[in-house]
Amino acid sequence: MDKKIAEIKAELKAAEVTGLPHFISRYGQDERSGVKELVKQAKMRIQKLELERQRIECLKQYEKKYEECRYICGVDEAGRGPLAGPVVAGAVILPKDCDILYINDSKQLSEKKREELYEVIMEKAVATGIGMAAPKRIDEINILQATYEAMREAINNLAVKPDILLNDAVTIPGIMIRQEPIIKGDAKSVSIGAASIIAKVTRDRLMAEYGKIMPEYGFASNKGYGSKAHIEALKKYGPSPIHRESFIRKFI
Repeated sequence: MDKKIAEIKAELKAAEVTGLPHFISRYGQDERSGVKELVKQAKMRIQKLELERQRIECLKQYEKKYEECRYICGVDEAGRGPLAGPVVAGAVILPKDCDILYINDSKQLSEKKREELYEVIMEKAVATGIGMAAPKRIDEINILQATYEAMREAINNLAVKPDILLNDAVTIPGIMIRQEPIIKGDAKSVSIGAASIIAKVTRDRLMAEYGKIMPEYGFASNKGYGSKAHIEALKKYGPSPIHRESFIRKFI
């Protein structure tokens, strides 16, 4: 007796990608239009996976360029533009045979996907490092110098010393390690993309915690960026201890 289409649909939904060829083989000769559509969906999932693997291979162009280096480290930051909170830098050394899919510029990913990838990166990376510069430090030395400081801290927090740094757009002063700045690097290098994800997730989690302490500013949702509601709250309540004075002068 043929399985009901609803049962086959549930089977497809539960199937891992590795099980899709078997699913297609099993139901590929079923003439029911509903089953044909499910087989088509299974084939599309396999095709999308292959396209993602090809995209990730393209993202490894710089890693392949420096494949003679044992430890290749991607470096990126999150939070240069917000009115409140620290700037956070991430440094990530991925394994040579890195098989993590869907890494991209963190801004191109949903919050859910960033959170998922954060856990995978932290589990599979050879080493990761996080650095931060607090709002007062940003006011003292300016956002660019504070970003460099956070990046140096992230690199110093790695468990192993990198042979080369792949940086998103900048050359970090005060670092003796070989560097290559890459414009829009978080969308061109899998290592920089991974660094952008751990920096962004770390900062977003921190801002959510600040939001619990100071809910009036909406930090959990705006992450310190200058949304309309955030600016209105700033005018109403004045600056909080984590606002960057050099960023908010025109609003208060």
